[in-house]
Amino acid sequence: MTEKRGETEERTVPGVPESGGVPPEETPPAEGGLSGTGPRETYNPPRGWGAVPLILLMIVVVLFAVFYVVGWVTR
Repeated sequence: MTEKRGETEERTVPGVPESGGVPPEETPPAEGGLSGTGPRETYNPPRGWGAVPLILLMIVVVLFAVFYVVGWVTR
């Protein structure tokens, strides 16, 4: 009869006590995180620029370019 390795031998892992817990000086295992803490966020404004500010900015840039070209041509 052959014995499989590990069946009769007790394995010990360095740094882990016999009880199977984590020693006080080491980092505990990962927990569930903080996903359920804090107040509920109900107001989340959209990110980025809206359509109206972008259009106004583009109009200002185009007007600046037109006045620059007209001023350069009429010198």
